[in-house]
Amino acid sequence: MPHFRIERSHLKEGRWPVAGVDEAGRGPLAGPVAVAAVILDPENLPRGLDDSKQLGFDERERLYAIIMKKALCVSVALASPREIDIVNIRQATLGGMRRALAGLSIRPVHALIDGNDIPQGLCCQSEFIIKGDGISFSIAAASIVAKVTRDRLMKRLGALYPLYGFENHAGYATKAHLAALTAHGPCPYHRYSFSPLKPDGEAVDEPDIFEVA
Repeated sequence: MPHFRIERSHLKEGRWPVAGVDEAGRGPLAGPVAVAAVILDPENLPRGLDDSKQLGFDERERLYAIIMKKALCVSVALASPREIDIVNIRQATLGGMRRALAGLSIRPVHALIDGNDIPQGLCCQSEFIIKGDGISFSIAAASIVAKVTRDRLMKRLGALYPLYGFENHAGYATKAHLAALTAHGPCPYHRYSFSPLKPDGEAVDEPDIFEVA
């Protein structure tokens, strides 16, 4: 289970605040990548945090509400399908990390980033932690916020484009999604640079639906 020991070690050495950073949605054929940055309160940590992929829908929603209530600050950045098509998925995700950290209302001194890649030009020092969402409380919190945020956006996208069933598969390459693509072609929120979509597909302006109250 994730723990807070890494964060406390930085706190003891005077490196605080520490933010956890994680993303959701690198693999789907449609929708944005969501990147979350979270600074937890060392004196008021949520219980039961884990990698969002290990949690069911109801538990993610419950923990999301607790994180949003107890965290010192939370920031979410989105990389749109068009940004992904233009700069590639890796660079779009790294750009989202930069924006998520810069968007925190409390400036972090150090960031713990899930994975094995760190973007240049961050607003603070950082380190990557492979499979960090199963190790660090802060990264686990960020993974939950990113996943819940993106799933809610994909549900709204499903209402706008009901032919594709985004609310059911969140844009991943399920049989139903691939069948819908074969029958109807892509919508403006598909990633045209991802197989099996044509990389030379014409970009379409995106309606502005990604504001979350």
